[in-house]
Amino acid sequence: MVLVAVLERFDRDEARRIYAGSDLFLMPSRFEPCGQGQLIAMRYATPPVVRASGGLADTVIDADEDPERGTGFVFGPADPAALTEAVGRAFAAMEDPARFGHIQANGMARDHSWRVPARAYEATYRRAVSERR
Repeated sequence: MVLVAVLERFDRDEARRIYAGSDLFLMPSRFEPCGQGQLIAMRYATPPVVRASGGLADTVIDADEDPERGTGFVFGPADPAALTEAVGRAFAAMEDPARFGHIQANGMARDHSWRVPARAYEATYRRAVSERR
């Protein structure tokens, strides 16, 4: 059964319940510099279905392209057929509880904090300072 709901207001607590209670999170953005929705969804074990755009492409690993590390489902063209195909792939994954659980666990385990980028930035800065000397 597929259930879709539309809420025309923002309620942070309700949003958390929706993330936690959903099987999939659709974010077919045409433009998305970063995006937090997919990150929050993954934390709640809700694999995202996203278009390969900006931060979505940077943060979601397609489970069919990389079965070991996959965290969701990514599609390219901004058209209904591509979205439908990606949702179909997600539904197929849901038919295999072990595989779907692996995708959910991968998403929850991802570290999207600033720790790694901050260390890389610090190393670059230190290298630039030492080369300047």
